[in-house]
Amino acid sequence: MELPTPADLRERRNDLGLTQSDLADRADVSQPLIARIEGGDVDPRLSTLRRIVNALQEAEGAILRAEDLMTSPIVSVRPDDSVHETQELMDEPGFSQVPVVRDGTPLGLISHSDIRQRSDDSEADNVGDYPVDEVKRESIATVEPDATIDEINDYLNHNDAVLVVEDGETVGIITEADIAAHLS
Repeated sequence: MELPTPADLRERRNDLGLTQSDLADRADVSQPLIARIEGGDVDPRLSTLRRIVNALQEAEGAILRAEDLMTSPIVSVRPDDSVHETQELMDEPGFSQVPVVRDGTPLGLISHSDIRQRSDDSEADNVGDYPVDEVKRESIATVEPDATIDEINDYLNHNDAVLVVEDGETVGIITEADIAAHLS
């Protein structure tokens, strides 16, 4: 990563029409610190520099957040819905998975592959008759609406989807397709 020079920071701030105080408020640092950094009088900690650069990027509209990427409102199922109903729900709009939600609280995800795996189970007679609760995956990733795309990408490296939760309510879902659609 190439670090911005004091002149780079000052130029970006001025291009955005921000005062040193505006930038300090956005980065949660003091205005005198911004002045000293821009003047080349002090080398900031990397964490401080990161906050300043993030504040500039956010002011430029360059930071994508969960609320910018999520699909909302979500299509979800309840844990006592049948797998058959859920599969029909996913097939109509072409969803590969849907969140399992009770009273706004996320409980898991159910996908075509979860249903297929359960169907392959020799003990399963008719998976379609099962409640979603018996087939769903409980391991889910959740973020707040202000989570950055970097945080979301970290979760998507290990999960099929990320649920966006605000004040305990599931308000959106983000998949790789959502990120690809936004970036293309």
